[in-house]
Amino acid sequence: MKKAIDLTILILSKFTALALSVLILLIVYDATMRYLFSEGSTALQELEWHLFDVVILLSIAYTLKMNSHVRVDILYDKFPKKIQKYIDIIAIVFFILPFSFFIIYVSYDFVAMSLLQNEASSDPGGLPYRWIVKSLILIAFFMLALQSVRNLIEDIKELKKW
Repeated sequence: MKKAIDLTILILSKFTALALSVLILLIVYDATMRYLFSEGSTALQELEWHLFDVVILLSIAYTLKMNSHVRVDILYDKFPKKIQKYIDIIAIVFFILPFSFFIIYVSYDFVAMSLLQNEASSDPGGLPYRWIVKSLILIAFFMLALQSVRNLIEDIKELKKW
């Protein structure tokens, strides 16, 4: 199970890196077309936002895996490793997992409604299939919950060694 989670997170991170590369090229192209040639595209701008969503949402679990997430490190870094593990366990059990499950619960109907309506952009020339981007919320927080459980198991194993 551990290897499956690691592989899935790795694949998502590679996909995110590709999406970020495409996003950068798209922004350069869009800005060039708008400012030099006064040409713009609603679909292109919406695609930029969709790719930005991909990058942000699908990076959450990878960021946790790499221990690069936002944390107040002023005190944390000064604590012994054992205390850090306890803090990590408390954070996972009382904050990350409940928050992930809450977001999944709240987002499910939001995504389902979008899918049932085959939601598209309301702007003329906008993109169809908005439900695809909205479904990333469910995927992102499901992967965050999986990575959190994996970290929790590893942290508990480390504490048992001590």
